[in-house]
Amino acid sequence: SADGDILESKELIDTLEYSKKTSTVINKAMAEAAITSKEIDEVRRSYKDYAFRASLLFFCVSEMIVIDPMYQFSLQWFQQLAGLGIDNAPPGETQEQRLANLISYFTYSIYNSVCRGLFEKHKLLYSFSLATKIMTGENRMDPLEMRFFLAGPT
Repeated sequence: SADGDILESKELIDTLEYSKKTSTVINKAMAEAAITSKEIDEVRRSYKDYAFRASLLFFCVSEMIVIDPMYQFSLQWFQQLAGLGIDNAPPGETQEQRLANLISYFTYSIYNSVCRGLFEKHKLLYSFSLATKIMTGENRMDPLEMRFFLAGPT
């Protein structure tokens, strides 16, 4: 009631106690969520090299349309192969080994899948393009040397 002492209101005291317990539970859950979020970010960052390789492979495959308009590969097809790569790549004993296995398996899987759809005369060109993109992405190929190789001394 509005007339009585609020400190003697049993209902109000019970409600405040319940609110305090709920607040404690929520704070504990938020602290756990923050820890989980950090763990997820660390794992996500550990797959950055895999994502980089996948993007190199995707753009290499999508550029095949320049060779022949028949060579069109969809993003959905590529994503499906990426998912299969994650499922089928051999596990590693460490995170680094797992990442290396994923990259290796997915690269080989994409290479085989694309080669299945290429004319024989274009397979060597695709292999060269794939190798140079990978080497350039890993900084194992000097861009000036690559330009000289492709265009000659200009």
